[in-house]
Amino acid sequence: MKPEPDIDRDQLLELQRGTDMALNGLIERWERPLFAFAWRYVRQTADAHDLVAEVFVRLYQQRARLRPDTKLSAWLFTTLTNLCHNQHRWRHRHPTVSLDAATDAPSNAAGGPSPSDELERAESVVALDAALQRLPHELKTTLLLYHYEALSYREISEIMACSERGVETRLYRAKQKLRAELAAYLHETAGR
Repeated sequence: MKPEPDIDRDQLLELQRGTDMALNGLIERWERPLFAFAWRYVRQTADAHDLVAEVFVRLYQQRARLRPDTKLSAWLFTTLTNLCHNQHRWRHRHPTVSLDAATDAPSNAAGGPSPSDELERAESVVALDAALQRLPHELKTTLLLYHYEALSYREISEIMACSERGVETRLYRAKQKLRAELAAYLHETAGR
């Protein structure tokens, strides 16, 4: 979703003036892209919903402190990335088993992919997801914002508090780390 600063600014001003219904408009506009990012980061549906809800709670609590020229999209994603990072660190120290399905159920429809093709695709998705989850926070967040949220270098630099060149460097490093981690997997699958 591309930010519309005028709409965001107007709704934020309404919220600051005491029109609590303006929060509903902001939630309606931003809930889906924030949830998509949170889910890709934490890979658990319930946690992603909780994190997004916490972002909106913090927006409501901080509404009076935000300047009128605040770029709301950057504020929302910055808050969310920090919450995701904290959640990830907490989960790393307190591991649990997710009940969320990692992949879709295989298709047995005639003319569809064979079960072995589906299994190979599922294994590839799991390997990529595992490699992505092992990336450091700054690299992972930058990669998710760029490839999945389709944000520009400028927008990501505002969220990540770095230069546009820094965004480019982080993307390069993230891709290099993914290539290195997946090289063994790709070599193994090529030998099948």
